[in-house]
Amino acid sequence: MNVHITNIIFSFKVLAFLWTNQAFSFSRKPIRTLELLLLHLSACEIGSHIPMTTPSAPLASYSRAFRLNCPSHKVPRVEALLQAEGFTFDTLPFYPLGRCLTDGPTALGNALAHLFGYIYIQDRSSMLPPLLLDPPKGAVVLDICASPGSKTSLLARLVGPKGLVVANEPNPSRLATLRSTLRTQNLVGVVTTCYPGQDLPLDEGNWPFILLDAPCSGWGTVNKNPQVMKLWTQDKLVPLVRLQKKLLAKAVRLLAPGGVLVYSTCTTNPQENEEQIRWAVDTLGLELNHLDPLNGFTAHRHGSPELAHCLLVDGDTSRAQDFFVARLTKPGNPGQSIVSQDSAKGSNPLSLDLLTQEQPLREQTLQEGGCYLFNNRVFFLHHKALQLLPPSMRWQGMPLGTLRKNRFRIDPVLYCLMPEYEVGGGLNVTDVSVLHNLLSGQSLPTSGTSRGLYWQGLPLGWLTRKGKRCLWSGR
Repeated sequence: MNVHITNIIFSFKVLAFLWTNQAFSFSRKPIRTLELLLLHLSACEIGSHIPMTTPSAPLASYSRAFRLNCPSHKVPRVEALLQAEGFTFDTLPFYPLGRCLTDGPTALGNALAHLFGYIYIQDRSSMLPPLLLDPPKGAVVLDICASPGSKTSLLARLVGPKGLVVANEPNPSRLATLRSTLRTQNLVGVVTTCYPGQDLPLDEGNWPFILLDAPCSGWGTVNKNPQVMKLWTQDKLVPLVRLQKKLLAKAVRLLAPGGVLVYSTCTTNPQENEEQIRWAVDTLGLELNHLDPLNGFTAHRHGSPELAHCLLVDGDTSRAQDFFVARLTKPGNPGQSIVSQDSAKGSNPLSLDLLTQEQPLREQTLQEGGCYLFNNRVFFLHHKALQLLPPSMRWQGMPLGTLRKNRFRIDPVLYCLMPEYEVGGGLNVTDVSVLHNLLSGQSLPTSGTSRGLYWQGLPLGWLTRKGKRCLWSGR
């Protein structure tokens, strides 16, 4: 499509969004209206409307990076599922569960391991902010600008089932994308909220780890989106830079004494990177930590003094996207962050016996929280979220399914609730062509009562039974 036609169409979509969203008013000053729009549309979302062109030669030579979304004991089976379809890959040098594609019969997004949520496609550089925040197992993390969920899902993997990630996304449509990502990856240890980042109604000084992947101009994506430099010219950056400062200031107020804040962007613009970090140190009182490039990355170290301690990823030599990451700490001694709020006051968790009447579940997955009923929908709510989030705050845990007339219908994609495979305890497939047939809508004969679908013992999801046949109904 012609570039000008595409930009005109996108402009109409923006106008329609402004017209229908009550948060906006055309009576406001234009600069304020643009600033509010930036609260809802990140550079990545805007970039998705820019026509894609043929990548430059260096970018075209990059192999596709992805992560394995599974505990270590399932890695061999997930890799075997990829290999059974003809995909080959190498291990990334900076993260044990990171991989880079070397060959494959089709796009990686079509791989069964991707469709069933066992891998997540992500640029190498995009993995850096969570890895450099480096929260320990069991930690509580706040992700202020979370959609589409790339970094959120990696954070959830780092903190493990005993940890909690609170993922905030101000734009409702992008919030749906975030929740879809978390659902596909079965990340029950994440709760989601929908507030402007600078207005998050959270207790201040209470968060030991915060990730602020700020909305930015996206100049680091210019190899994929050449129009981004025309869209975000220097004269249009004033409200964006102002918004980043507001988000930084809020993050500092929320950060606990001794807490760690990682600030990141996918731009190379110094105003949004080094100058923001200088402002955070000089005005907000943060301390800048030194970062060395992780194995496989190179960084620009010349220019402003801040670049000696931050990472400005050299995309070409790192075979990745240009990216900026800074790690800062708040002075003070770390203390107890979680204060009991009892967000579920007046509500009682459902008995697991009620949820397992028709089908046994892997109850260990639900040990760190409780199951609650809201309008016939069952949600898993993490204990730490119930303790930490204010009672007046609107948030959502992981939807598990529906409960009507004491009959629980589980979400078909939630393989995390499936017990380990036992002979006769479900449909255990050994041929990937059978999985392709199921995904295309074909049904299979089945026996017994279990609805679990497995591939060589690897749980994939829950089948729908129709008499003596079963089919896949996950979306």
